[in-house]
Amino acid sequence: MEAVNDALLVEMERDDNVMVMGEDVGRAGGVFRATAGLLDRFGPDRCVDTPLAEAGILGTAVGLAMAGWRPVCEMQYESFSYPCLDQLICHVGRYRWRTNGKMEFPITIRMPTGGGVKAPELHEDSPETYYVHTPGIKVAIPSTPADAKGLLAAAIRSPDPVVIMEPKVLYRSPREEVPDGEHLVPLGQARIAREGDDVTLIAYGGMVAVAEQAADELEASAEVVDVRTLKPLDEETLLASVAKTGRAVIVQEAPRVAGFGAEIAALLAEKAILDLRGPVLRVTGYDAPFPFWSIEDEHIPSAARVVEAAEKLLSF
Repeated sequence: MEAVNDALLVEMERDDNVMVMGEDVGRAGGVFRATAGLLDRFGPDRCVDTPLAEAGILGTAVGLAMAGWRPVCEMQYESFSYPCLDQLICHVGRYRWRTNGKMEFPITIRMPTGGGVKAPELHEDSPETYYVHTPGIKVAIPSTPADAKGLLAAAIRSPDPVVIMEPKVLYRSPREEVPDGEHLVPLGQARIAREGDDVTLIAYGGMVAVAEQAADELEASAEVVDVRTLKPLDEETLLASVAKTGRAVIVQEAPRVAGFGAEIAALLAEKAILDLRGPVLRVTGYDAPFPFWSIEDEHIPSAARVVEAAEKLLSF
């Protein structure tokens, strides 16, 4: 969370056209305190508390982008963003195409995502597929503090709209050194979180730590690939890793059917079929609404489930 706040601060200082807007982002500093201190530093014209109207937030951002601003919209929770899908699908993702490339739409949409924090219903979904499926939208999900800062900064500078999904389970848990000042992580570049030779574990967001834990528990040598940017997808890194190991397990927190892991599996089936030594396996959330907190640990993919899939694949 400190890295997200720092990214916003640095980019607002660097460019006077960058502004943040959303429910409680100003006086309260955001429900997770991502925007703490920005109102005092930049004033109410660049740190704007909005009504509880997500479609209005994003619709206003379209007009602001047309007028030369670079709005950063906060959707307070991922499930609260569903009312703004109309604006996103019908307008935000289409305007560059609609204007034949004459207009840029540098809109960044931040939202917490995923479970693991014992929140109520409609506070722990993983809806990344909705946004990845929308043409004209880029989508990134960080798994480390440094990437949270670098991907957000890259999104703010992008000429196209970008959805940044921040796993809320990571907001206060991992700590690492983060570069001071300007720090960019290019959109469209995956990260090898851990090198290995026997099996590739592919994950993003909060599931990267789960994949790394599984790699620790496996007797085999597991390579962990952090997708980082779901769209545009870094196919080269994924294919190179699977070519080396010959095996792939994909881990996603979202429900299984039509999840983003299926897109990665299709990519590997189309372009890595001659490198594979077994089927591409997926470890996912279940095709059910995210449960209440008492059983959410049974819903979220665990390291044990990833280990089980990897061992099955290694013995294929």
